[in-house]
Amino acid sequence: MKSAFNRSILALAAILVVAGASQAPAQQKALKKYESGTKDFWNNPPPDWFLGDETEQQKGLAPPSGPPTGASEAELAALMKKIKLPDGFKIEVYASNVLSARQMAWGDKGTLFVGSFDLGNVYAIKDNGGKKEVKTVLKGLKMPTGLAFLDGALYVIAVDKLIKYENAEANLDNLGAGKVVYDDMPSYIAHGWKYITVDKDGWFYLPFGPPFNIGIPPTSVSQVRRVDPRTGNAEIWALGVRNSVGGDIDPRSGRYWFTENARDWISDDMPSDKLNMISRIGEHFGYPYCHQGDMPDPKFAMGHKCSEFTPPVVNLGAHVAPLGMKFYTGDQFPAEYKNNILIAEHGSWNRHKYQGARIKRVIVDADGKNAKQEIFASGWLEGDQGYLGRPNDILLDKDGSILVSDDWAGAIYRISYTKK
Repeated sequence: MKSAFNRSILALAAILVVAGASQAPAQQKALKKYESGTKDFWNNPPPDWFLGDETEQQKGLAPPSGPPTGASEAELAALMKKIKLPDGFKIEVYASNVLSARQMAWGDKGTLFVGSFDLGNVYAIKDNGGKKEVKTVLKGLKMPTGLAFLDGALYVIAVDKLIKYENAEANLDNLGAGKVVYDDMPSYIAHGWKYITVDKDGWFYLPFGPPFNIGIPPTSVSQVRRVDPRTGNAEIWALGVRNSVGGDIDPRSGRYWFTENARDWISDDMPSDKLNMISRIGEHFGYPYCHQGDMPDPKFAMGHKCSEFTPPVVNLGAHVAPLGMKFYTGDQFPAEYKNNILIAEHGSWNRHKYQGARIKRVIVDADGKNAKQEIFASGWLEGDQGYLGRPNDILLDKDGSILVSDDWAGAIYRISYTKK
């Protein structure tokens, strides 16, 4: 299942090869480079912010775009046959035509709410006698990737505003304008999309990414805050965080764990993306000084040692792009899955041969010790750069199965287990 985008890129590449043969070396395009350590850059990041400071080795790499209309039913049916799972597990399409699908949250009455990346939409999915009805309930928001449902209300975070929609399930046809309950947030689009994790006290953990690949960040970002949506009070819980778009509360300890995307433009194989755990308020996780727990940044280490910062629980691999994650607390999967972490890896772009586009399983003690990782589900990536889908969030269903959102294919999947 190749998108029109991929076909266009191949055609363009062929044209460029021919054209390049007649160009002198002196006419080759220079490497892109930005002075990201200035306030002017923070206030006005360039539109191609993700390119950062290119290297000769990785010159020209850029994030791919998925099919704008998602995958067709036929393409999804074919894809389901390609997904590899452990014995006893099954994957199926839960809902299609959920374009640019991101974080998911259950309503009290069984409505599945889904945020989106670049379309500005929030969806509500209802089960009508086994057939899923996908309704767009909000439009025109700024990157509403993160959402949560609490005490009958839907909360949506749109980069710089946390908006509350009261009695949401009873008003799907008209949620209204909502009420802004927290807005002490910068308006940077770059790494400004967010993810919401709700703890046992009803506070929200919110990550704040910097508006560039690497640099000394503004003091309002590169952090995780814990926010009370009822009062607007907030605490800074972690510093030195580059780009986190996924987290969950450990049912064993109550601690917040989160995934983190490491910097780009060093090499295909460094640095590694991470899984982190906050064990005390105010920890610093290294960015921009140190990566993957043991790699000083070649430009921004500035004399700091990696020993000054909290190391990751586990390194997940370079450019795998770990996003949504959940502790498995259901009873349907085999007993050994209890309290394991399932991570949706969105997949690479700053790498010649992509990796990720899969679900990783991490087995780890509550104190972060003895971590082991293995691939739980794969098959969304063919060849070096052939995405068929890009998983990005995981949600537990009431029957113990899990749902997986995919913003490339515009779909939600269900993964279940049946004892033999």
